[in-house]
Amino acid sequence: MRKLVCGVISILLSASLIDAQPASALSPAVQAFVSVDAPVFALTHVRVIDGTGAAAVEDQTLVVESGRIKAIGRSTEIKVPETARVLDLKGSTVIPGIVGMHDHIFYPSGGGSAHYNDLAFSAPRLYLAGGVTTIRTTGSLEPYTDLNLKKSIDTGRVPGPKMHVTGPYLEGPGAFTLQMHELTGPEDARRMVEFWADQGVTSFKAYMNITRAELSTAIDAAHKRGFKVTGHLCSIGFRDAAALGIDDLEHGLLVDTEFVTGKKPDVCPPQQEARESIAKLDLESAPVKEMIRDLVEHHVAITSTLPVFEISLPNRPPLDQRVLDAMLPESRIDYLSIRARIGQSPFPGREVAFKKAMQFEHAFVMAGGLLIAGLDPTGYGGVVPGFGDQREIELLVEAGFTPLEAIKIATSNGAQFLGELNHIGTLAAGKQADLVVIQGDPSKNISDIKKVTLVFKDGVGYDSGKLIESVRGMVGLR
Repeated sequence: MRKLVCGVISILLSASLIDAQPASALSPAVQAFVSVDAPVFALTHVRVIDGTGAAAVEDQTLVVESGRIKAIGRSTEIKVPETARVLDLKGSTVIPGIVGMHDHIFYPSGGGSAHYNDLAFSAPRLYLAGGVTTIRTTGSLEPYTDLNLKKSIDTGRVPGPKMHVTGPYLEGPGAFTLQMHELTGPEDARRMVEFWADQGVTSFKAYMNITRAELSTAIDAAHKRGFKVTGHLCSIGFRDAAALGIDDLEHGLLVDTEFVTGKKPDVCPPQQEARESIAKLDLESAPVKEMIRDLVEHHVAITSTLPVFEISLPNRPPLDQRVLDAMLPESRIDYLSIRARIGQSPFPGREVAFKKAMQFEHAFVMAGGLLIAGLDPTGYGGVVPGFGDQREIELLVEAGFTPLEAIKIATSNGAQFLGELNHIGTLAAGKQADLVVIQGDPSKNISDIKKVTLVFKDGVGYDSGKLIESVRGMVGLR
């Protein structure tokens, strides 16, 4: 107990120090991307989308002091301090910083190999440039890299979002990459959770071949530390995972195998069988409705990661030059080659399953479920940090959510799951100044979500364009 209390105090002290950190404490490498570093500044005549789902409000002024929002309201009513730096943002929109809930620091190495390169240099820059001010890594292949990257960002040595580091994957025999440890049983799962909790991770992720006994033990060990467990499952269905106490399920319907005919306990069925079961599934059937109700009653969140599935569909997403320019040339060639093959020979049933996945996420929210959002920069490439988070918001709108609802899912819902809603996730006086300035009005045209110009993290404004340019041609390598 003493160890746990000391750990909590240490975390709180660290968070306090980070929150109070002035822009002048940032290294020259970070300062190069800072365009607004005034202790007091005002964003005037701006449109505000506050992240609560409420309608956009025109002609607003936000006053920020010492890294926090001091005042927000009509420009005719807010008094701007004489010492404030004033930015007239007429025509622009401010939203809360995006909270990316499936935002890895790694990316496929290309060539069809099941290996991933860590992007400790380019990924944090691109997340921040895309308006993502907080991430949960949701599974790590190089946990020490992630932990040390978090430390470097927190101490102002490198640019990037605030990081919630998830431990290494809790995976059983059959891991598809050599970078994963394979559990040998429940006791191994417990040891793994306790070891990495001691190293500084704050959440855990179960993977496709874990057993129910291993998952149950891991959840118990994590919950004793006050940490949450999510899962990209296959060997275990959603309802069984909910009964075991899991807190979150990644990817939604597309990875739930409980509807596969002949599914064996603790065994991951062939992926083709799983895809076919989803394509045939009736979302209005009693078993699906019961599953959704069960998840809601157990307070299990679902993480939407539509971009990583979209790339398996013909000619999707629309080609984005920003994404292609960010890639290592070899990664770009690999991505475009596989994309072309999919366009010529699409996978049977994928489009039907993708639409059902969207419908499921909408139904889950309508039933009272907490939907959070991320991008998952894996697959065969093409889902790039930052840009993919923006695409996720666009796809949520395609799934039936309004632009305001989609922005809420990508901001305040993530903050709520992380227990950070008192500090981030919405725009209100007293909250940390994690803000995204967008040229245009995403409440009317969601594609404007890609037009990020400035990103504020704790009141320090970063130039999105400079961050993107600094990693041109690097995604896939570093």
